[in-house]
Amino acid sequence: MTHKVAIVTGSSRGIGAAAARQLAQCGYAIVLNYQHSATQAGQLQREITALGVPCIAVQADVSKEQEVAELFARADTLGSLAVLVNNAGILKQQSSLSDISVERFQHVMQVNVLSCFLCTKEAIKRMSTTLGGTGGAIVNVSSTAAKSGAPHEYVDYAASKGAMDTLTRGAAMELADQGIRVNAVRPALIYTDMHASGGEPGRVDRMQERIPLKRGGTVKEVAEAIVWLATDKSSFVTGTFIDASGGL
Repeated sequence: MTHKVAIVTGSSRGIGAAAARQLAQCGYAIVLNYQHSATQAGQLQREITALGVPCIAVQADVSKEQEVAELFARADTLGSLAVLVNNAGILKQQSSLSDISVERFQHVMQVNVLSCFLCTKEAIKRMSTTLGGTGGAIVNVSSTAAKSGAPHEYVDYAASKGAMDTLTRGAAMELADQGIRVNAVRPALIYTDMHASGGEPGRVDRMQERIPLKRGGTVKEVAEAIVWLATDKSSFVTGTFIDASGGL
């Protein structure tokens, strides 16, 4: 049986894992991607396989061109690529802009932006109707930090997400007549492990009173938006953004 395939980068935990679960429930064969969390990726792979759909877990640093090519080659063994979710990303410790090193800034941009660029290029080769594909959907996981700038916390992270937003819009306009839709979800203050990476695991609870809905969001809620953009339910939507932010 030939399956439609969905690749979700950075999908061993958090938003990526939730999106992979929901796409599997929609019947997509799933390609999980991880860099370090082999145990978590393996557990999720078994969980998805139990649903009756194919699933593989592939270790790859998606900011490196050769490893991206190998990831997509592995995905080809499952079927035809229909969905790419560019979710891989990193967040560094909270810091003022003046204390962010060149090395840190470059690393954040490389992981968050270059990975999106490289994976999108590989997806185009497989999805584009002008190259023999049947079309597809790309969903980028950005952040409302792209709009706020994240002052005194993560200006480098915010800059990387701003670049991702621009890439989303440009790719959407360029690829629309090739059968490829490109959209993005911009989460804010979601309960994930990423806040611990920034040095404040309780950040969502601290800031939830600033959110119009007065609570933090869940990875399942963000994944619902990702899956809607990835499937034909949003077939007339491209080049747009869903802010999963509780009103921020």
